[in-house]
Amino acid sequence: MTIQTPFEPSARGVPAVESASRLPVRAGLGLKPQHFAEIVATWPDLGFFEIHAENYLVAGGPFHHTLSRIRDRYPLSIHGVGLSIGAEGPLDIAHLDRLAALLDRYQPQSFSEHLAWSTHGGAFFNDLLPLPYDPITLTRVCDHIDQTQEHLRRRILLENPATYVEFAASTMDEATFITEIVRRTGCGLLLDANNAYVSGVNHRRDPQTYIAALPLSEVGEIHLAGFAEDRDAAGAPLLIDTHGAAIAAAVWELYAFALDRLGPTPTLIERDNDIPPLPVLLAEAQCAEQWIEDVQRHRTETMA
Repeated sequence: MTIQTPFEPSARGVPAVESASRLPVRAGLGLKPQHFAEIVATWPDLGFFEIHAENYLVAGGPFHHTLSRIRDRYPLSIHGVGLSIGAEGPLDIAHLDRLAALLDRYQPQSFSEHLAWSTHGGAFFNDLLPLPYDPITLTRVCDHIDQTQEHLRRRILLENPATYVEFAASTMDEATFITEIVRRTGCGLLLDANNAYVSGVNHRRDPQTYIAALPLSEVGEIHLAGFAEDRDAAGAPLLIDTHGAAIAAAVWELYAFALDRLGPTPTLIERDNDIPPLPVLLAEAQCAEQWIEDVQRHRTETMA
């Protein structure tokens, strides 16, 4: 299926996929249980919250109680980490059904997943693993995205991965592979600036060149996060996408580069490990909002 517009049925007669609403062009935070009480007590000035879908695939409980209160006040982005879109095997229909129920319940402004795989032969791996970039993999990923969008009745955003190895079998570069996925399926792109930087360092590529080669007109959200530094067996720098540290200066610089080409874009501050106090993350969100406002101001002045 190829989606000509968010509301237009495909040439193959598949029912139209519901367009994903836009998040506000502000900064948001990942919603963490450590911060539930403080958020509800203070209702911070924030653009949106994002949750990992797999933490909410049950019918009830305290997570849903708090999320319902927060959803009444804030736009919501839902980010999937377990769909395994790149897997060789078929998608898990039961998982898709649970995702569909969650999206129906909370009506988020955005839903996203990863260009990665995490399942094989009935086993689940607690990681987002890389793919070979070749025609066979491309067709499989596009089929899985088509199936996901039709099942969920909405356009999804696909996140560029952080990778540590590359496949000798690849016949195209990552940016070309992602561009072709977007062209064929009509999905959008979640640009993870930290992933672009981590992969660029690990594979000795320029992350700015990589970002410039992506289909930037289809970016619906940006992610910013922290990484850890290590060395590979040859002693070369190796960055690990941990989401467990403050955003590095080099990633902020890459974010500024991306915003200059994209224009103001909804931006999430990701922190999944070593969670700091809420004010620390709010300060990073305020920094992102300042970048967004500066870009908007510059564009307005240029047009005046």
